[in-house]
Amino acid sequence: MEFNNSLEFLKLLIKKKSITPDDCGCQDLIESFLKPLGFNRRVMNFNNVKNSLFSNKISGKSICFLGHTDVVPPGEIEKWNTDPFNPQIKNDILYGRGASDMKSSIVSFLFALKEFVHEVPNHNLNLNVALTSDEEGVAKFGIRKVTEVLLSEKINFDYCIVGEPTSENKVGDMIKIGRRGSLSGNLTIIGKRGHVAYPSQAINPIHTSSKFISDIINCKWDGGNDDFPPTSFQISNIHAGDGANNVIPEEINILFNFRYSPETTINELKEKVQEILKNHQIEYKIDWSHSGEPFYTKKGKLTEIISKSIQKYTNLYPTLSTIGGTSDGRFFKDISSEIVEFGVTNKTIHSINECVNVNDVTLLSKIYKEILIEINKH
Repeated sequence: MEFNNSLEFLKLLIKKKSITPDDCGCQDLIESFLKPLGFNRRVMNFNNVKNSLFSNKISGKSICFLGHTDVVPPGEIEKWNTDPFNPQIKNDILYGRGASDMKSSIVSFLFALKEFVHEVPNHNLNLNVALTSDEEGVAKFGIRKVTEVLLSEKINFDYCIVGEPTSENKVGDMIKIGRRGSLSGNLTIIGKRGHVAYPSQAINPIHTSSKFISDIINCKWDGGNDDFPPTSFQISNIHAGDGANNVIPEEINILFNFRYSPETTINELKEKVQEILKNHQIEYKIDWSHSGEPFYTKKGKLTEIISKSIQKYTNLYPTLSTIGGTSDGRFFKDISSEIVEFGVTNKTIHSINECVNVNDVTLLSKIYKEILIEINKH
């Protein structure tokens, strides 16, 4: 099958309802694009999650593009101006779920690869594309597992580009050279059920939780450092009671998350939370979930090449940042010497009417190709 138009290919990908962790045939479609370019596909599926590693098997400087084909659910479809899985272009803006996060980056890199191998047939790069359908979800059976396999086989890469939408206002104004770690807590504060008219006979866990919440949101965890913003704490959900307005609930459930810098450890965070709970003599139970440690790429050859390639096509020199959520780059830190995240703008990711400027897709592809050309020179 011949694919000559990047926007049409992007539409084909968006039409596939690859809501995490369902790949919905995206990686099969990508195989049909890469196979004629000399790429072999290795499938590494775990627990119904589809993972693929495409490689041209050439020895030499190795570079891997890391991406995900899964998308978040569209939300209330009636609030969309267009069908989220029937992409439409209006005034150079392409609308659809996954348009910016991150099917556009995948397509931009695929077409950059296509042009590069045609224009530089005797290149000496070991080219790889690693894809998963488990990035937007629990991320337990995607790149995390792929990394374990590659580590066991002593496979590594010199460079890795993660196609996350890192730009803020214009393509290339920001790239990510690391990310904070992520630690989540599922806290249950235990009280005693009773009638609201007889509060002395009950213990209201909602009232008890207010003391904990007040202390923890005013806690300064660290000051960050030159490369990382300070550790942040956010409550994402609170639930108590069964809806009755005359019953003091037995317990309250609080979900929270830390995005933590290298200046703080997960043990320090856990100990501080438990200290606050103990100080208020709160009966509780807590489950912790640690989805990734902070990772950081020292400013090296890949950062330099990407920055110069961006500057060539945009006259922008990118801000090097570590802000934002987690990415699959956190798993590749043990098998890639340098990891840089770079993609389109992130203004509409995960939102209603997610979209991408079609000119940005073309621009990103040009920059990706320039990066490959420059790596091939060194």
